[in-house]
Amino acid sequence: MPLTAQQLADALPDGVVLAGPDRTVTLISAGAAAMLGLDADDCLGRDLGEVLALQDNDGRTWCSVNRPYEGLATRTGVPEQSWLLPDGTEVLTVARVHRPALDQPVRSVAVTIRSGRGRARLDRERSDLVATVAHELRSPLTGVKGFVQALLNRWDKLNDEQKKLMLTTVSVDADRLSRLIAELLDVARIDTGRLQLYPRPSDVAVLTTRIVESVRAGTSRPVELVVATDLPQVEVDPDKFTQVVTNLVENGVRHGDGTVRVQVTPAHLETGLESDLETTGVRITVEDEGGGIPVELRKRVFTKFWKGGARGGSGLGLYIVHGLVRAHGGTVTIGDAPSGGARISVTWPAVGTQPG
Repeated sequence: MPLTAQQLADALPDGVVLAGPDRTVTLISAGAAAMLGLDADDCLGRDLGEVLALQDNDGRTWCSVNRPYEGLATRTGVPEQSWLLPDGTEVLTVARVHRPALDQPVRSVAVTIRSGRGRARLDRERSDLVATVAHELRSPLTGVKGFVQALLNRWDKLNDEQKKLMLTTVSVDADRLSRLIAELLDVARIDTGRLQLYPRPSDVAVLTTRIVESVRAGTSRPVELVVATDLPQVEVDPDKFTQVVTNLVENGVRHGDGTVRVQVTPAHLETGLESDLETTGVRITVEDEGGGIPVELRKRVFTKFWKGGARGGSGLGLYIVHGLVRAHGGTVTIGDAPSGGARISVTWPAVGTQPG
């Protein structure tokens, strides 16, 4: 049995208000009436401006600003706008203006009303991003400025060792800034689907060994590496692979405790026969001896701005890890290390195993 216009309007996720040529309301959905704090039956036959009691921050009403029954005959609608309900709650509106022909008056005006909570959430995310960027940039920039100023002011009074120490610190802070900017660019590309990869057959053992040696050089924490033999080559973008694994190892060093262990092993797919496994790629597992990641938090780990513990960071690292690995056709899982710490495993597809 076909739905009536009222039933269809009530079934829509957005509130709907429809007014006829005489500006009176001919239909209002239950959702729109609820948002406006009105009884749906009482709205029928009333003036659109009276029913659509929306105001902007200056106290102007929706109808007085948009004048849907006036203006150019070529106008077909009103784009999305932010308005306030009588109780101050933000809503988003879109309107459609219908005319039989350009030389004829308006036949009907349809307005949809949507909760502004989604927009508010996006605004909060943008605010979080700005706050994160400002916080993360402030510390290295302060260090760079301070040491450069000291070098300029006291160059003749500093010995070579002091100059070298200051310049080294400036270089480290500059690298930190460059990395944060690269992370932000990657986040934007992942969010918009514009991430570009340049995969080619790569030797995981060689790449991972270089990464672990680089991390070891910058920390006093022990970092162990175990690489299995007979690993297949993987089809990855070497730069993105390095970014992912470096992030995971440094995450273990920064947020875990004790020894960080990195294992590189073949990834298998069960074929249905006992002890018959097909090698489909390579698995890299990073474990630490810290407190681990509680099960109830594991779904949040790969979201933007998630931070575990109180040791700082942008909160973007694992979000980027997840995005880059999935873009390669791989997987990321979180578990418990035998020591009770966190265990993050990443699989990379072997050459020739990617779909398509």
